[in-house]
Amino acid sequence: MSDLDRVLVAGTGPTSVQLAVMLKGVLGAVVGIAGRESGRSGAFFSALAASGRVLRVDVQNEQHRAAAGTCEVDEVFRGYGSVAGPWSTLVLSVTADAYTHVLDRLDRRVLGGVRCVVLVSPTFGSSSLVRNRLRAVAPDAEVISLSSYLGGTRWHDGAPSHHVLTAAVKKRLYVGSSRGRSANLDLLCEAHRRLGVDMVVMGSPVEAETRNISLYVHPALFMNEISLDAVFAASGPVKYVYKLVPEGPITPALVNDIVSQWREVGEVVAKLGLEGVNLLRFMVEDSYPVREESISRDDVERFEELPPIHQDYLVYVRYASLLVDPFSEPDADGRYFDFSAVPLRPVFRDGEGRWDVPRMPKEDYYRTKVIQGVARHLGVGCPTIDKLLARYERALTGAARARAGQPLSEAFEVKDFREDLDMICEEIAVAR
Repeated sequence: MSDLDRVLVAGTGPTSVQLAVMLKGVLGAVVGIAGRESGRSGAFFSALAASGRVLRVDVQNEQHRAAAGTCEVDEVFRGYGSVAGPWSTLVLSVTADAYTHVLDRLDRRVLGGVRCVVLVSPTFGSSSLVRNRLRAVAPDAEVISLSSYLGGTRWHDGAPSHHVLTAAVKKRLYVGSSRGRSANLDLLCEAHRRLGVDMVVMGSPVEAETRNISLYVHPALFMNEISLDAVFAASGPVKYVYKLVPEGPITPALVNDIVSQWREVGEVVAKLGLEGVNLLRFMVEDSYPVREESISRDDVERFEELPPIHQDYLVYVRYASLLVDPFSEPDADGRYFDFSAVPLRPVFRDGEGRWDVPRMPKEDYYRTKVIQGVARHLGVGCPTIDKLLARYERALTGAARARAGQPLSEAFEVKDFREDLDMICEEIAVAR
């Protein structure tokens, strides 16, 4: 028997809209949506009320038609403290650094009735954190981690509303449950497969959490001088995340940081008795493919055995090969789609007038600090991770100092995330 009959989706972003439509349309679940009180969530709640609580998902490509649809939300809660149960499954569709915020604000009677918690965009250790947090109130609840969200979804008209556009659906996701195989896991996999996503079941939630490409590449891509200047100083022309210098931050040195950090994360994963990832295979099979003329199948399969300089070379070639979409159709001038033109977004003022840091790199700061903390707990050295975090924190401190006297969000604070780390490491110690 499945617990996906009454599902509460926590979060009011575009991903929550897509997930609600999927859960309602594919599984026929009773669906509620809850979110914190803020300027952005207020706009979402108002639009949802105006639509008669009807959510709508459109798709950009016809091949993803199965992800489109509408549904009427059964219950809506403005503020997590207002949630009333019962809800058998809780879907955490918020950033990983907000999991404890949500859990702490839900009524303990509601949380005590939850039998399954699904983590949509967790980072390494998120399932350990959530299990530890649930131990006192719902010790038998199943925790399921997805490697990441199922695709790319944004607001249809650029502002929070009841209407979103899913522009891409991933070919493959990894998933793991604290119960191994379960009815909840199988049903969740089936819902994703209906949308065209290949689901690979791992032995545990934390193993699925190691299969998020952002864990391996985002720290170096965002924690370098070029990206940090674009985010915090916003001086000069726009820079692009995935472009080579001078249009973006990618250099041989940055690629060396990516590969070095991959090795460090691999040591942490191995210490926990889990299987690591082949970085290049992960990039070209689970992320974005390149032409075989650029990177051969043999190079992909042998990547982990190659000398470090050869590994750096192949990862650099991978990024250079994706400056344009290599499988797009060229226009009349022979130009392919400018695939790498993803702008580095600068700091901005939020709905309350405070300066805030974009989700990238704010979310990457949390995920990288967690990896650093777990590595230290396990006695694993991580000099590359240490270097990247020190660089980010210097930029963060400088940016806060430059805006002294102006309202700043807590994203401008240097943090150790000690409470979360203590719970993660405690759970890791129990599991070992």
